[in-house]
Amino acid sequence: MGHGIAEVAAMAGYEVADFVIEAVPENLDLKKEIFSKVDKIAPPHAILATNTSSLPISEIAEATERPDKVVGMHFFNPPVVMPLVEVIRGSKTSDETVNATVDLARRLGKTPIVVARDVPGFIVNRILVRVLNNACWYVRRGKASMEEVDAAARFKLELPMGPFELMDFIGIDIMHSIIKAMWERGFVIQPCPAIEEKVKAGELGVKSGKGFYTYPAAGKFVRPQLTREMGEKVDAVELIAPAVNEAAWLLREGIAGREDIDRACELGLNYPRGVLRMADEIGIDRIVEALTRLKEETGSNEYEPDPLLKQMVQEGKLGVKAGAGFYEYPKAEERKLSTLVVRIEPPIAWVYLNRPERLNAVNVEMLNELGSVLDELEERDDVRVLIVTGKGKAFSAGADVTQFKGMTPIKAFRFSRKFQEVLNKIEYLTKPVIMAINGYALGGGIEIAMSGDIRIAAESARIGQPEINLGIMPGAGGTQRMPRLTWPSRAKMLIYTGDAIPASEALKIGLVDLVVPDDKLEEEARRLALKLAEKPPIALLAAKYAIQFGMQADIRTGLSIESALFSILFSTRDFEEGVSAFLEKRKPKFRGE
Repeated sequence: MGHGIAEVAAMAGYEVADFVIEAVPENLDLKKEIFSKVDKIAPPHAILATNTSSLPISEIAEATERPDKVVGMHFFNPPVVMPLVEVIRGSKTSDETVNATVDLARRLGKTPIVVARDVPGFIVNRILVRVLNNACWYVRRGKASMEEVDAAARFKLELPMGPFELMDFIGIDIMHSIIKAMWERGFVIQPCPAIEEKVKAGELGVKSGKGFYTYPAAGKFVRPQLTREMGEKVDAVELIAPAVNEAAWLLREGIAGREDIDRACELGLNYPRGVLRMADEIGIDRIVEALTRLKEETGSNEYEPDPLLKQMVQEGKLGVKAGAGFYEYPKAEERKLSTLVVRIEPPIAWVYLNRPERLNAVNVEMLNELGSVLDELEERDDVRVLIVTGKGKAFSAGADVTQFKGMTPIKAFRFSRKFQEVLNKIEYLTKPVIMAINGYALGGGIEIAMSGDIRIAAESARIGQPEINLGIMPGAGGTQRMPRLTWPSRAKMLIYTGDAIPASEALKIGLVDLVVPDDKLEEEARRLALKLAEKPPIALLAAKYAIQFGMQADIRTGLSIESALFSILFSTRDFEEGVSAFLEKRKPKFRGE
């Protein structure tokens, strides 16, 4: 490309151009007019690219005598920051043209993704429109408020912006134009009326000072104040399922491969991971169930589960939990001990307390097995996060009281110390430990939970220290960990009275970190575990120990511990990878080195 790129706006220099990129407004007639003019001036070998987000490449190419050299080159705003470029093949675009466009995009420092067929919305906008339009209908049907939907999107799905916040930021009129253009070209969708209503009212988002949210002034963006709790009642799977369905269609139709679809989501939408990877984490069966519910509620064919998703469910390719979904995962291994079930789903390990007939009451055998399993998991490089939960209706109802009969003070001391030693192993495990409290967590049960790093409780969970009712007191850390997690007087109240409190109250006083619906507990625990598993293991360990040991010391000593561990991390390869990934605007891959 010896003579460089001519800019359409200049309408000059085309006679020596090798590559022309047009970037006028999204108006098909205007683009065809410009391409017709440029075609007559540019040399025969010149490639003509259109920077469009939704208009048909093949129709634009019809305005020229060189349709094989017309290609889509969709940059994302702001182009100086956003790394993604969609390279769209028209019906007559040649391989040479596509390859040259990909090469140019790379020379510009961009990440090109080839869209194999000229479908409305290409990849990114097809997925984005599903998310935004579905969210709009979710509110329109009265299932939640827009604040609740945005909160669920941000805190449950970990999207950078909620759907309504994003439409305001982009411009509601722009999204309306994109949806309308895609719909007119055959994209199966029932546009949400609220979007058009906003456009007609002149409430276009940030640029007009009001959209779905109200802003201090036109052009002044302020993020809506949302909390995790606001989105708790929203089914996040229903929010993302239509986007997964669309991605499955793109994959089945050969528009792009799974890696390219997910990379487009990450680079074009700033999603933490692609929707196909999200679907694997959620479970393909749950995605299909959500789509089926939405279709039954609305009667709209846009929610019909794609044949690929149905086939995957039939074949048992349900995602991470099955070892295969859109991607392959290490095969889960499960073994049953006398009192535990251990399931390894790299990079996660699950330990289930398994005495459901005794509400998972803790006895010496369970402590012995738990201690051995912790030692094993400590050494496994394929395990980065541990989740502990219970089988049946309880996390654990505490120590098995039947073994207390006839127990002498010295034996009670030994049992207490052994229990404490095992919980200390949990507390100082070199990997994050998540406690998924699925029911009763009483006495020794809540003491186990308090030794973990993070506690997620089901809504039905009941938490307490009832030992006082037996004429004894907590003996596995309750008198020490509970005051540190809440505050001394609150711990005394629970320990002195022996009362059990609901999960909602435990959340308020800091005994648990998150409360979720019962049927979402394992999903939320897995989601968080997978997120932590992507972080640098050595830095996680250093942060954990800085907190744990720092809390046992005065602040000057704690700060010294922090400084020492902080400085050591600069010697790790993970630090080098993190900085490189940040500068290269890519996702880091931490190896724990």
